[in-house]
Amino acid sequence: MSRIEDTGRSAPLGATVVQGGVNFSVFSRGASRVELLLFDREDDARPGRVVRIDPSTNRTYHYWHVFVAGVQPGQIYGYRVEGPNDPPSGMRFDSTKVLLDPYGRGVVVPRDYSREAACGPDQNTATAMKSVVVDASAYDWEGDAPLKRLASRTIVYEMHVRGFTRHFSSGVAEKTRGTFAGLIEKIPYLQQLGITAVELLPVFQFDAQDCPPGKINYWGYAPVSFFAPHQAYSSRQDALGPVDEFRDMVKALHRAGIEVILDVVFNHTAEGDHRGPTLSFRGLDNQTYYILEQDRSRYANYSGTGNTLNANHPIVRRMIVDSLRYWVEAMHVDGFRFDLASILARDASGQLMPSPPVLWDIESDPSLAGAKLIAEAWDAAGLYQVGSFIGDSWREWNGRFRDDVRSFFRGDNGSVASLADRLLGSPQIYGHKEREAEQSVNFVTCHDGFTLNDLVSYSQKHNELNGENNRDGADDNRSSNWGIEGPTEDPSVEKLRNRQVKNFLTVTMLSLGLPMISMGDEVRRTQQGNNNAYCQDNETSWFDWTLVAKHADVHRFVTLLIARRLMRDAEHEVEGMSLNQLIQHANKAWHGVSLHQPDWRDCSHSIALTAELREERLLFHLILNAYWEPLDFELLAMEHGDRNSWRRWIDTSLDSPHDIVPWQTASSVLSQTYRAEARSVVVLFAHLGSGVSPSLQPGS
Repeated sequence: MSRIEDTGRSAPLGATVVQGGVNFSVFSRGASRVELLLFDREDDARPGRVVRIDPSTNRTYHYWHVFVAGVQPGQIYGYRVEGPNDPPSGMRFDSTKVLLDPYGRGVVVPRDYSREAACGPDQNTATAMKSVVVDASAYDWEGDAPLKRLASRTIVYEMHVRGFTRHFSSGVAEKTRGTFAGLIEKIPYLQQLGITAVELLPVFQFDAQDCPPGKINYWGYAPVSFFAPHQAYSSRQDALGPVDEFRDMVKALHRAGIEVILDVVFNHTAEGDHRGPTLSFRGLDNQTYYILEQDRSRYANYSGTGNTLNANHPIVRRMIVDSLRYWVEAMHVDGFRFDLASILARDASGQLMPSPPVLWDIESDPSLAGAKLIAEAWDAAGLYQVGSFIGDSWREWNGRFRDDVRSFFRGDNGSVASLADRLLGSPQIYGHKEREAEQSVNFVTCHDGFTLNDLVSYSQKHNELNGENNRDGADDNRSSNWGIEGPTEDPSVEKLRNRQVKNFLTVTMLSLGLPMISMGDEVRRTQQGNNNAYCQDNETSWFDWTLVAKHADVHRFVTLLIARRLMRDAEHEVEGMSLNQLIQHANKAWHGVSLHQPDWRDCSHSIALTAELREERLLFHLILNAYWEPLDFELLAMEHGDRNSWRRWIDTSLDSPHDIVPWQTASSVLSQTYRAEARSVVVLFAHLGSGVSPSLQPGS
């Protein structure tokens, strides 16, 4: 047993590099004995050194701490903790297991890592994940800082680090495919597309074995550490490689003008239910970290994954906020999307709290004041808070935008009025908060569900490869195959599918709110109808780069859409104008096929909107025809001439390159009507010149 050189300090938590060594501190309320294990290699069967943390001299409150001289960054370590193993009372200490440091900044994973061994009764030293000492200050950021881009100038691209470059067609070298370094190589593609922020599916270290036997957890919603980047996403497999390679990626993206938003999972961990492994939290302080049922041997499961983090416990609250601060201050990320964020509003008994401390801690923390905070405002137990999530800073994934836009273009009855509200930033949902238009994050697809291609190619999910007899995944997809299930060479079906893809993209980009598209939707990436590909680390989920050429017309369409979106006026955000104020002061008018006669009936399938962009002296005329036949729409009379007539920017029924044209080359429309083909979107615009703006209200 090694001599303790110094008692160390309780703060900060984790492994902190200081002069002459490292200070270690970990929280455990019920432990009777804590040992720090120092390893030479991640797969060692026994530690090279064991440091016993003396409870009489090295324990302050419930913090166990020790200073160890001579330890340097890159040191591999873990904890062994003894205490009561009494599940009925909520205690699950297990001294046979090596535990990760909840504040560990790095993690190493043995080649023979075994989740099963972490569940069993025997020692798992050689096969356990272990923490790494990291000096967070030892990196040259070269002047980099978070970009703090206006929300009205933000286009989010939800993507998977591994899936983006893992496919052989990416052109990335084998060593860097599927890594942070591989993503760096593809930044020019993101720049050319025009997106301004990447939203990365979970990059915290997760347990890839947390999935059905024979599968791999691909998405990463199985965290084991809230401070360490996922080791497998680094082309550098030395102990410190993932931390620096992640920061290389952030720095490179920032240089390209692209923000980095992390999809963070603070609602559960990979330790699962009562049958799950002991990896960290369970073996340190089970009662503190998790919400337990009345039967203390069982875990509350509001996440649908076996357990629920006790987010509003003071210790867990502090860990969550400390994690967010670390990723902003030390790793320079620009924001976070919170998976199943509504769980963070539950107390230790699972009840909804009117003023959840952890959410207000995040909202009010000065270190996070400039970060983008995005909530998935629901959980897996039925709590749905879209439009009612707390706070003044949280933006929300607008699941109703997704559902209502899908319903409209599928031709569902009763969908016109809801679609009109979504176009205007969903004031029926968000207007009561007097928040900005960008509170609503507008999307039609995301990682969870069909891709955009599959939304228009499959009427039913096809998740057989997941091994659950197609029982997993959502059944309500509001999709249509338009005549043939799956891939087809029928030109009429394929033409309609292509049109519908462009319809969805147009509405997403032109609606008020903050738009998000999912990786590969710009080139019609398919998952062969799988709407729950969480365990498909293969070509089902990877970005196939041959599609960029195959669907060049869709890629071109999205690129021009985004370019115009980024030209939109941002004055409302700069001036702090709310969504309600923006709509109230807007010069706009709704129409049907006849001017000023919108058809709000349940049987209606079309709507048109004229709106003025005051700062740009432009009129926009948007026609949405989800009807199955062409419709002729009346147009407002404009002064004919080169400058003042209506011009056609978009008509999704036309073949490329006429479906969307560069803004400056739009051709004139001299007729007083415009024929919108079946299931199409048309966008016209007109210059207003320097005179007084015309009123768009009828009779004026």
